[in-house]
Order: sequence, then structure tokens, then C-alpha cells
Amino acid sequence: MTLIDSNLIIYAVQAEYKNLRQWIVDTDPKYSIISRVEVLGFARIKPIEKQVVTDLLNNMEIIYLNLACYELAIILKQQRRMSLGDALIAATCIEYNKTLATRNIADFEWIEDLKVINPLL
Repeated sequence: MTLIDSNLIIYAVQAEYKNLRQWIVDTDPKYSIISRVEVLGFARIKPIEKQVVTDLLNNMEIIYLNLACYELAIILKQQRRMSLGDALIAATCIEYNKTLATRNIADFEWIEDLKVINPLL
């Protein structure tokens, strides 16, 4: 099972990423509630972009965080400087035994218990 990172959600709604959209259809990834906040909470998102992203997300299953996710995110942030969003998404993948699909593999490859793939390669 796979959890899709926020950056891939953004790419998926862009016209040139047809292969990524097909990958989403084929693999049926889940997404973290954190990604919903990151992507839809972007200050300069246009109404049409917001609608397209919302439509995409509404067809995917949300993974919610539990206390263990928060605790693990704290540990990850203590080990290395990373954004809160990245720490929470990585912790969620570890807690729920999901592979993280992201374009930013280098941001996560240091985390031993995290499986990471880049479906754009």
C-alpha cells in the first residue's frame, strides 16, 4: 500500500503529468490529511486548481494521524531538520506500514524504517 506525498498531488493535476495520473488510477494510493491541508491551504491556489485538487482527493482514501504518528514525527524532527509536514507524513507511513510515493526521495531516504518510491522515474 502506498501513501502519496503532497508534491505528487500537485503534479497530478498538471496537464503534463498524464503518466502520474495513470499511476494513481493503477495503484490507488492513500493520502495523509496533512497533504490535504498543505495542498488546499496554499495561499495562492486558484479556485479552479482548488476544485481539481479537491476532485482528485475526494476519489482517494484519507489516512488520519493517531498519537503514535505525532510521537514518531517528534522523534524524526529531533534527528534531522525537516518540515513538520514531511515529519508527519513520514511518521504516518511508518505507523501504517505504507510506502511513501514522492518526488523528493532525498528528503526521506535517511529514515531507516521508511520505504520510499518516486513514480515519476
